[in-house]
Amino acid sequence: MNFLDLDRYDRAILNVLAEDGRISVADLARRIGLSKSPTQTRLKRLEAEEIITGYRALVDPIRLGLDHVAFVEVKLDDTREAALSRFNAAVVKVPEIEQVHMMASHFDYLLKVRTRSMTTYREVLGERISSLPHVASTSTYVAMQAVKEDGAFAQL
Repeated sequence: MNFLDLDRYDRAILNVLAEDGRISVADLARRIGLSKSPTQTRLKRLEAEEIITGYRALVDPIRLGLDHVAFVEVKLDDTREAALSRFNAAVVKVPEIEQVHMMASHFDYLLKVRTRSMTTYREVLGERISSLPHVASTSTYVAMQAVKEDGAFAQL
């Protein structure tokens, strides 16, 4: 199944769950205009086909003292498939890195790194990021404020 196979009810389910992943099936059915049984069937199908890949709690990192955010450009010394695979396998193991994106740019990857402080960030950069396989250089951009950071996707 792909996006084109989703009808308006499937899209409505995804939109509602993106706002409230803990909504009951009965309330979900009411919101999308179907009865409970077909809503539950659709929900199970969306999960089985891995369009819905899981549910999780959204945690406020600021309240946890993780208010230092840096975006890091990473250039690799080798961009052949084996090198990319080694980097990819290693970078996902660094817990302070929230996001990793391979870029079509003058650098190879953009990382979003969240830590408690600049001191902690410097340790993560020096001890973990810089020692990842094939890292040739990095450039850091420190975020002053998150204007939008809700993780929701555009309405389907």
